[in-house]
Amino acid sequence: MRSLATEMSRPMAAAMLAPALFFAAACSDSGDDDGAEAGADSIINPGGPDIVDGAGSSGGTTDETGAGTEGDDGTGDDSSLPGAVLPAYDQRPGDPDAGFEALAYKGYVGCGLPKTVYTLAQGQGTFSGAPLPGRDNDVPYFLTEYTNAAGDVIVGPNCMSCHADTLNGEVVIGLGSTNVDFGGLANQAGALKGLLPQAKPFLNETEFAELSKFVERMSAIAPFVQPLTTGVNSADNLAAVLFAHRDPITLAWSDEPLMDLPPDIVVPLDVPPWWRMAKKHTMLYSAGGRGDHARIMMAASTLCVDSVEEAETIDAWFPDVRAYIYSLQAPAWPWAKDDALAAEGRQVFTTHCAICHGTYDEGAHTYPNLIIDLDVVGTDNSLGLGAAQLVDRFIDWFNASFYGEISWLDPQPGYVPPPLDGIWATAPFLHNGSVPTLAALLDSSKRPTYWKRESFGNINYDADALGWPYIELETGQDDEPNSAKRRLIYDTTKLGYGNGGHNFGDVLTDEERNALMEYLKTL
Repeated sequence: MRSLATEMSRPMAAAMLAPALFFAAACSDSGDDDGAEAGADSIINPGGPDIVDGAGSSGGTTDETGAGTEGDDGTGDDSSLPGAVLPAYDQRPGDPDAGFEALAYKGYVGCGLPKTVYTLAQGQGTFSGAPLPGRDNDVPYFLTEYTNAAGDVIVGPNCMSCHADTLNGEVVIGLGSTNVDFGGLANQAGALKGLLPQAKPFLNETEFAELSKFVERMSAIAPFVQPLTTGVNSADNLAAVLFAHRDPITLAWSDEPLMDLPPDIVVPLDVPPWWRMAKKHTMLYSAGGRGDHARIMMAASTLCVDSVEEAETIDAWFPDVRAYIYSLQAPAWPWAKDDALAAEGRQVFTTHCAICHGTYDEGAHTYPNLIIDLDVVGTDNSLGLGAAQLVDRFIDWFNASFYGEISWLDPQPGYVPPPLDGIWATAPFLHNGSVPTLAALLDSSKRPTYWKRESFGNINYDADALGWPYIELETGQDDEPNSAKRRLIYDTTKLGYGNGGHNFGDVLTDEERNALMEYLKTL
């Protein structure tokens, strides 16, 4: 038995993390994404400022009174704004406390490892990670232990695989993960598949069926969810692969794809923080997620939920999950700040930034919910022009499926400037994570073409540049023969990894940038 555990320990950690990736896209913030100690209570408890729609806001309301009732179709038109206004949609009501319980204890992804196998792997040190704040077990925060319909105890991935991370040693729920490496997942999935015969004697019939299902799904998605660089996310490709293997009407899984699979070239995503969602009318970077947010969020279930009946059961309580996500607040800047300099920075922000990113006066925030054309914002356009799940056939699948009954995908050729609550904690910046610090975001001449983080784990924060300490390199991935070292390099010359655009800070003086950065610490 020890030999089985030893063999499983090598591939298991990465394999367990991948299935929740679609949730990163489903809950994804939109636009140019912007990294302290946030206590668990400050993250879990609801509350916060009132939110006022920005000038020109149109469409439905954000009151929790409807069941997917949509606002006006399309976007609003206000010539005084730099982009079109995105409509709001009514959201089904939910209970935030019940939503946390669901996220923490329920098996909404639909599969995982039998507890027997998990325990063996855990004994080899495979699953290291702090427990989830507010949950009464020591299972790592990115995994959930639950009992499936067959009565077997399962340990499987949850949304916190991508939507939580550590910051200065504390687990912050809702912080997008920037520490996961999905490289080599295809080899790991193959190794797991080869171990199935060895595992069978130690499992009962239903446990072996559960393990086989999990391994088969991992094998199907693995070749398509491997970005070039550690720390970025492949959520869009994951969603597209899962759609391709499912009947849109019945949600039944097919071992053979039912439509063309996405390319295995992954356009990278930076996972945005959940605490922005309460302000947003749409989901996804290009405003693709419309209508009922809970229904889009629960598409994380497309990994292993294989019938409409199963999906309906999960959907009944996913409005609670949405309500919990809406209740999250950004962690406060944990170190000293210069209040006088921040006051100067507020004026810079009001003049140069607020029209797209909103205002943050105490007790009454505004947020305009705009979509900005690609040629205006100028950031890498690979995602905005349609990548992976945002290609026509995958949009059509979603909109024709159970998930599209009260929500739908309608991406635009642009990006949504996000709210900037807690921006200090969300490095790296832009939608693909191509800029390591806020200082480099606000001064494009400081952006490195090739760079790597000094370390992972979100402990070494650069409180001056507001981001993660990095090493600028002279050469990129093509000149690094070692595959492990190559994956640590962020190479902005690669497709989808560009760090250009959003040059609006270049017009500022150094003094204005410093003041602006001091103000951004207060959001």
